[in-house]
Amino acid sequence: MSRPVTLFTGQWADLPLEVLAEKAKSFGYDGLELACWGDHFEVDKAEADPTGYAAGRKAILGQFGLGVWAISTHLAGQLVCDVNDFRTDAFAPAELAGDAEGKRAWAVEQVKRAARGAKALGVSVVNGFTGSSIWHLLYAFPPYDFKVIDEGFKYFARMWGPILDEFKNNGVKFALEVHPTEIAFDIVTARRALEAIDYHPAFGFNFDPSHLLWQGINPVKFIRAFPERIFHVHMKDAAVTLDGESSILASHLPFGDHRRGWDFRSLGHGQVNFDAIIRALNDIGYNGPLSVEWEDSGMEREFGAKEACAFVRKVDFAPSTVAFDAAFDK
Repeated sequence: MSRPVTLFTGQWADLPLEVLAEKAKSFGYDGLELACWGDHFEVDKAEADPTGYAAGRKAILGQFGLGVWAISTHLAGQLVCDVNDFRTDAFAPAELAGDAEGKRAWAVEQVKRAARGAKALGVSVVNGFTGSSIWHLLYAFPPYDFKVIDEGFKYFARMWGPILDEFKNNGVKFALEVHPTEIAFDIVTARRALEAIDYHPAFGFNFDPSHLLWQGINPVKFIRAFPERIFHVHMKDAAVTLDGESSILASHLPFGDHRRGWDFRSLGHGQVNFDAIIRALNDIGYNGPLSVEWEDSGMEREFGAKEACAFVRKVDFAPSTVAFDAAFDK
């Protein structure tokens, strides 16, 4: 199959790009999905010298025969609509710690820079988060007027409309990773997000089945619900491990704690049906990268990343160009 297999660098931002690129090549990857944190793709530097900086990033990847099809701005994107309390202080410059609106203003400009940086790099997709001003209202107690939810989607549209216009002007698409704490976390809210921004042509989704599975959402139904809006694909697994004591809400236990009701797994070690997902991606004509987002607190990451690359190549296949029973017509 011609779909490139890439490694998302977000979980490897502690390593310089040169070091990670060499490792990724040895693991068998075709390219990297560059995170806009660490030194992998710094949007401030791309803004200051678009041509030179992009050429430098490509040169590093080129040393190892790697390509790039997407960059990702999850951390800055989260700040655009989040309530921006202490949890997000580490996502922005240190001098903005505790300044919710300062972090927000900084983030808006960072995400716009990501669009321009992507254009300079020659990629057409930026993945990321949007944040949500209403996630904390998920459970309606104490009771509230549901008009506040309507206002949350309107706020999302006000904040992201100008950002998406910048993406459109640069010929780049923004792919929201549908995920808890974002404005869209399932199929219902993804539809509502699209409606809120009047189906802006620059807005779509980074499909990641791991965030859907544990919520009880069928990942294949997500693909079929938004065939024209799947701009990028993350390959990541998850497992539901409810035992009658823990909750699907994870019981305030950290990732990797065996008592959790669900957790992420390295590819092939969870419960995601990747065969069905590949068939659905074939049906909608998706030919972009399959990007491994490696997250498994119970496994050594270099072993996991190498194994995951081989797993993706094994499960990926091209659609048939002929009906299997066509020979009977002869």
